[in-house]
Amino acid sequence: MEEAAQNLGHGNKQLAERVASSTTRNLELTVEAVVEEYVGSMGWSQFLHVLLVSIAWVFDSQNTLVTIFSDAQPTSWRCINNSSSSLCMSSSSRGDASSVCGLTPGTWEWVGGHESSIVAEWGLICDRRFLAAIPASLFFIGSLLGSAFFGCLADASLGRKRTVLLSCIMSSATAFLTSLSPNIWIYALLRFANGFSRSGIGICCIVLATEVVGRKWRGPVSQYGFFFFTAGFFSLPLIAYPTRANWRNLYRIISLLPLSYSVLFFPFVSESPRWLLVRGRSKEALDVLKTFAKRNGKTLPENLSLANPSEPEEGGENEALTKTCTKESLWRTKWAAKRMITVMIAGFGVGFVYYGVQLNVENLNFNLYFSVGINALMEIPAIVFGTILLGLTSRRLLFSLSAFLAGISCLLCIIFAHGKHVKKAEKSSAGSWAQLIIEGIGFMAASIAFDVLYIYCVELFPTNVRNFALSQSRLSLMLGASIAPLLVAAGRLSPSLSFLIFGILSIFSGVISLWLPETKNAPLYDSLKQQEEEEKHKAAGQGNIQA
Repeated sequence: MEEAAQNLGHGNKQLAERVASSTTRNLELTVEAVVEEYVGSMGWSQFLHVLLVSIAWVFDSQNTLVTIFSDAQPTSWRCINNSSSSLCMSSSSRGDASSVCGLTPGTWEWVGGHESSIVAEWGLICDRRFLAAIPASLFFIGSLLGSAFFGCLADASLGRKRTVLLSCIMSSATAFLTSLSPNIWIYALLRFANGFSRSGIGICCIVLATEVVGRKWRGPVSQYGFFFFTAGFFSLPLIAYPTRANWRNLYRIISLLPLSYSVLFFPFVSESPRWLLVRGRSKEALDVLKTFAKRNGKTLPENLSLANPSEPEEGGENEALTKTCTKESLWRTKWAAKRMITVMIAGFGVGFVYYGVQLNVENLNFNLYFSVGINALMEIPAIVFGTILLGLTSRRLLFSLSAFLAGISCLLCIIFAHGKHVKKAEKSSAGSWAQLIIEGIGFMAASIAFDVLYIYCVELFPTNVRNFALSQSRLSLMLGASIAPLLVAAGRLSPSLSFLIFGILSIFSGVISLWLPETKNAPLYDSLKQQEEEEKHKAAGQGNIQA
C-alpha cells in the first residue's frame, strides 16, 4: 500500500513536470504581444531609446538644408572704390544682383565678400546661374541612391543600429571634405557623396524608434524624430549667420556634430528586436526586450519564447530576408508592389514641394535668415498638430488634406510673387508679408504630409521589407527633391512659375494617396505572407458584418 502511494506520488510529480514543461514550450508570443503585455507600450527605457535615436535627425536636417545658405545668391554688391566706371555706378543704383552681368570683372564686388557663398566665390551668376543648382540636385540624387542602398543594407545585413552609425560617420567625413572643395565640380561631387551618406539616418531612425513601442505610440514616436529634424533646421541660421563671411566654416561646424554623437551617445542605443528576430537571432531579440522590461521595472516570464512568422523553412538563417534585396519579396508580391508604387508617386510630389519650398525662400521678398527661421518655426506647429491629428483621424485623410492645403497655399503665393526685375523700393511690403504668411502655412501643411508619409509607410509594410519599403518611399521623395533646385533657379526669373508647379504636384499627391489603405491602430506584421493573410481575413470579416 505504501509502495503504491509512493508510485502514485511519483507519477503525479512526473505529470506536474510534463505539464510545466508543456506550459514552458507553449508560451510563444510575437514581439508585438511582448511589448504590449509585458514590456509596456512606452516606458522610460523606450523613451530614452527613442530620444537617443531621434537626435540623429538633427544631422540629417543640417546636411540636407545647408545649401540654403552655402549656395545662396548674394543680395547686394557695390562698385570698387577705385573704379570710375560709369556703367558700374549706374548699375549699382538698380539694387539687383543680376545687374552685374554686363560689368567688367574687377570693377565691382559682393558686399558680403567673395567667400560668403559658392555663388560669390565661383561666379555662378548670369549665364552660369544654373550651375548653382547642380550641387543641390546631385545631393538629392545621391540621397535617392543612398536610400535604396542603406534600406537594403539595414534589412539584409547590418541592421538598423549599425546602418545609422555608418551613415553618421560617412556624413561627417563628406561634410568636412566638402569644405575643402576647390571648384564647383568637386563641390557638386562631394554634395552627391554627402547626400548618399546621410540617407541611412532618416530611413533607419524612424524604424528603429517605432519598432520598440506599442501600436498607439507609433504615431507620436515618429513625430519625435521630426521634432529633432526641425531643431536641426532651426539651428542652421544660428550657425550660418556667424559664418556668413565664409561658407566653408559652415560645413566644418556641421561635420563635427554627427561624429561626436556617434562616439558619445550612439553606443547606448539598442538594436531593433523585430529585426533580430526575423534574422533568426531570437535570443538576442529576447535579451533586448528583457533589458527594456527591466528598465521599466517589469520582468518577462521565464517560459517566454518569441514567435517568428517570417522564419524560412529551408536554406538556413535569413533566406527570406535576403530575398528582400533581390526584389523577390516586395516587388514580386502583387499587392505590395501596387501599394509601393502608389506611395512612391505620392512621395515624389511631397518631396518636390517640401524641399522645394525650403530652398525657394530666396525667391521671397524677405531677409534670407529671417525667412529660414520662420520656416523652421512653422515645423513646430506642424509636429504638434500632426501628433494630435494622428491620434484623432486616419493616416490617409490627414496626408491627403495636408497635401491639398500645401498645394492651395503655393497657388495663392502666385498672387503676391514679384519678379526679380522689380526694384526693392517698388515692392509692396503688405504683399511680401502676405506672401510670407501664406508660404509659411503651405510649408507647415507640406511638413505634416511629409511626416505622415513616413509613419504611414512604416505601417503599410511588414518587418522583413519595412526598411526597404521606407527606402523606396524616401527614394521617391529625393527624386522630387532633386528636381526642385532647378525650379528654384528658374524661380529667380519667374517666382510665379515655381509656386505654380509646387501647387499642382502637391494637390496631385493628395489625390493619389486616396488609393492607399488605412493603417491606424493596425498591428505591425512581420512578413508579407502573414500581412496578406491577416488583411484578407480582416476584409472578409468586415464583408460578412456588412452582409
